[in-house]
Amino acid sequence: MGTFPTSTGSPRKRLPADAWCACAVLALAGAGLLPFELGAAEPKLLPPEQAFRFAARALDERTLEARFTIADGYYLYRDKLKFTVADGVVANASLPPGKMKNDEFFGRVETYRGIVLVKLPVGTPITGRTLVLAADSQGCADAGVCYPPTQQKVTLELPAVGRGPGKIVDANPEKKNWFN
Repeated sequence: MGTFPTSTGSPRKRLPADAWCACAVLALAGAGLLPFELGAAEPKLLPPEQAFRFAARALDERTLEARFTIADGYYLYRDKLKFTVADGVVANASLPPGKMKNDEFFGRVETYRGIVLVKLPVGTPITGRTLVLAADSQGCADAGVCYPPTQQKVTLELPAVGRGPGKIVDANPEKKNWFN
């Protein structure tokens, strides 16, 4: 028969206190219970449709109003904004002036932050007509990450003469969460 090891009465070796703290922090991080991420090298970026929210409305039978709501920490390039409808490019878009920025990707450019409103003529009015307005844009995050050009679309109905502005249509409406 074999022999079994016998205890010498020595106490078990214990981990030092700092090792216990490190283990506890790692366990909490793994469970997602810390208010920060360990080793998070890259910033959390919004999807482009949230960073650059697009909406529009018909102001009257001849004019559309496009609106970009730009999230804090993000900006859009003025020269990258283009608007089209199903039958061609909307001419003479009244782009407001932007703020000059010395951009590491595109040099000296005009940019927008916050809310940008753009008036768009639609040409010959056809009341009650439904049209699709597409907005092409490109922007960046202050964190140094630029998005590829993005297109967002809304479907608008031109109001009858004298009826006033139509409702604002969001290209990506927030989804209702029934559990909050």
